[in-house]
Amino acid sequence: MVNRVMETNDGPFLSLLRGVDTVPELNALQWEGLLRGAQGAALLPRIAVKLKARNLFPNLPLKVRERLEASLVIAAKNEVEVRWEVDRILWSLREVDVPIVLLKGAVYVMADLSPAPGRLASDVDILVPKSALENVEQALVAAGWNAMKLDAYDQRYYRDWMHEIPPLRHHERNSVIDVHHTILPVTARLRPNAESFRHAARPLGSPRLMVLEPVDIVLHAMVHLFYDGDLDGRLRELLDLDDLLRQFAGEPEFWDRLVPRAVEQELVRSLFYGLRHCRRVLATPVPDNVLAASLVGAPSRPAIFMMDWLVGKVILPQPPEQVTLVIGLARFVLYVRSHWITIPPFLLVRHLTRKGFSRLRSETAKT
Repeated sequence: MVNRVMETNDGPFLSLLRGVDTVPELNALQWEGLLRGAQGAALLPRIAVKLKARNLFPNLPLKVRERLEASLVIAAKNEVEVRWEVDRILWSLREVDVPIVLLKGAVYVMADLSPAPGRLASDVDILVPKSALENVEQALVAAGWNAMKLDAYDQRYYRDWMHEIPPLRHHERNSVIDVHHTILPVTARLRPNAESFRHAARPLGSPRLMVLEPVDIVLHAMVHLFYDGDLDGRLRELLDLDDLLRQFAGEPEFWDRLVPRAVEQELVRSLFYGLRHCRRVLATPVPDNVLAASLVGAPSRPAIFMMDWLVGKVILPQPPEQVTLVIGLARFVLYVRSHWITIPPFLLVRHLTRKGFSRLRSETAKT
């Protein structure tokens, strides 16, 4: 059951990401659809990087090659911006005596990890102790960042229920910071130990700048995708996991420590889904014994098959004109799931009702 490869893996989109040695034979219209989907999923430069690494650029149609080259310029600019924002964050927090742990896209760039080349980051995520949140936020606000969520309900939603304060946007550069104090909403059923993650983190250049250890980087990426997200068009994050697993496979005892650490942090179900779908979608070389060990966190067999079907329907980017009723239903089910497992039922009903009325008022105001 765990070794079956998803039927869609033979499509041209995934073939560009899975290491094939030939360029798919597509007409101009098909290339346009593929590139549009890749751009919508922020994957154009990632595809360009992988094709260049396999020396396939000369085999591409000229217009396709030009689009991909342009995307690499944008990605290079984005990397410079991420490095600058991390520098500015450290400067802004120079008076706050607390280590800053980088998360997600920022850590890939700053630690030169394999997902970084061609990856576009829209914000910088950091992890700090909950006790330091007020001082950290005050220092960032003093340096020019301001809360993006000013509505009283949204403020309470973030500060009382979530694992982060409201996102902060810089008033000049429009850069965004997400300041986390743990890795899952405080209302979630699972309670990973953020202090344990911080304690195991490693310094990166500056003694105040830290990164999670490899096992924890992978677990955080998996929980972000399979527990804290709705998976809609999230192939980029799955590709991050594929890159990380391939890179960290060379770390001493990485595979041996992965499942025990997930069990310790109550994240073994996210690990199971992450390993399973990396292998199914991207043919990630996950050792059989590790995949088998992760079954300790697996749900029932019907739930596994249902999740396989849902992921298969939504994980790939879809142009709007190709979104069928079935895909829409799968997106809705995963959207509800992402809230159901992180927010208690009474809060969930209240939150979705309020958001539904808010969206209705917004749509009514437009007409």
